[in-house]
Amino acid sequence: MVVATFYSFCILTIVLLKWFDPPTSSVQIQRRVQALVAKKPYSKEYEPVPMSGISLSLQHAVVAEEDTRFFQHHGFDWVEVNKVMEQRAETGHVARGASTITQQLVKNLFLTNERSFLRKGVEASLVPVMEAILSKNRILNLYLNVIEWGPGVYGAQAACRFYYRKDASRAGREEAARLAAVIPAPLHRHPAQMGEYASEILARMVTMGW
Repeated sequence: MVVATFYSFCILTIVLLKWFDPPTSSVQIQRRVQALVAKKPYSKEYEPVPMSGISLSLQHAVVAEEDTRFFQHHGFDWVEVNKVMEQRAETGHVARGASTITQQLVKNLFLTNERSFLRKGVEASLVPVMEAILSKNRILNLYLNVIEWGPGVYGAQAACRFYYRKDASRAGREEAARLAAVIPAPLHRHPAQMGEYASEILARMVTMGW
């Protein structure tokens, strides 16, 4: 009963996301609860904006960093999954996962950052639903708006204002690449320290025709 209710809630929410931005996300709630438990101060910066409010450079940098085949796959990047499996078989470990932007959006909206097989199972079951209901551009827009970019900093608009004192629509290529470089570890990275990795992302953008 609880599981069925949760899935019904998620599917209804995904349908509504075609037209409305979410007021919060599971990861945002998770961070607030963690702060309360640790008795630490917490403030949240979160201001969803339409795709037109996010510079193309920032859109491209995030896709280049997070999910280069985002516009080709249907929620799961099996090419990347195979690479990860081969690397694990050869070395016993992997440098990074193969989660797509759609998978990460599902995690941010409905789950948490805690790793578990249960979370991955729920995530995998909701990804096809999201891909079927929402367009690629809408998925990317939602992702850019809700992901964590620093302690209490969520979304491209909040990140650009926090780090660069400007709107996301005005983010340049270098700034965009540095912001994208922060995404894998937003609580431990700062754009100012991401010069070398940002250069890799910029080179990847050029390779992708951006």
